Amino acid sequence: MVGHIHTAGFCLAIFLGAVTATANAATIEPQDVVIRDAEVEASLTGSPGDPVEGSKWFKSRKLGNCLACHGNRDQIGEPFHGDIGPPLDGVADRYSEGELRAILVNAKSVFGPETIMPGFYRVFDGQRVRKEFQGKPVLTATQVEDVIAYLKTLKEE
Repeated sequence: MVGHIHTAGFCLAIFLGAVTATANAATIEPQDVVIRDAEVEASLTGSPGDPVEGSKWFKSRKLGNCLACHGNRDQIGEPFHGDIGPPLDGVADRYSEGELRAILVNAKSVFGPETIMPGFYRVFDGQRVRKEFQGKPVLTATQVEDVIAYLKTLKEE
């Protein structure tokens, strides 16, 4: 009996490892993202994001911090809405999902090198990047997809 339980546990571990590997295999790494015609068509994770989580990343001062530059009626109760960037009310009506993804991944590739909007899924090395952040994007692929899912809820009223 113990042998069967041990074998079943081993099989479960192999199955879970395969599922995890498959899920991780679907993630597009920052250096492999292709922006074509100002769009990134495919999900970075192979899955849709979670708009509730995206709302959290949107207002998080430690990660996305989108509110520092963009006002948004949906988050009117949050402090410090910026006005450097355009308001994001109705952004889902102005941009496709692929366009939103390209803007989040690397805004400079969409709006040009003069934009102050950072790329949230790019790897920054070199000057003016703290050591602990070198070689890492600001947001993970999952977080980018979550923010996109949230932005897709922001429609004109």
